[in-house]
Amino acid sequence: MKGIVLMSIYTLLNEEGEPYESLIPGTFGGHRKRRVYGRLDCPSARRWIAKGYYVKERVFFADEQTARLAGYRPCAICMKDAYRAWKGNQ
Repeated sequence: MKGIVLMSIYTLLNEEGEPYESLIPGTFGGHRKRRVYGRLDCPSARRWIAKGYYVKERVFFADEQTARLAGYRPCAICMKDAYRAWKGNQ
């Protein structure tokens, strides 16, 4: 059919950790139970996903600030500098 545009809807978490729908995909992924966030291409997260884990607890954020405000910490693997800064503030 001509003229039909299909748009993807993405579920992201806001600053309170509550889900909302967005037309724009998230730029960071996270693990709900571990309260950690990182890049979408994180090698650690990709390994766990490939093994069949992690996916049920996967969450997404529009940006890094939102992830932090929602109470998530940076990944020590894919965000080493941000993790060190976070760890130094603990």
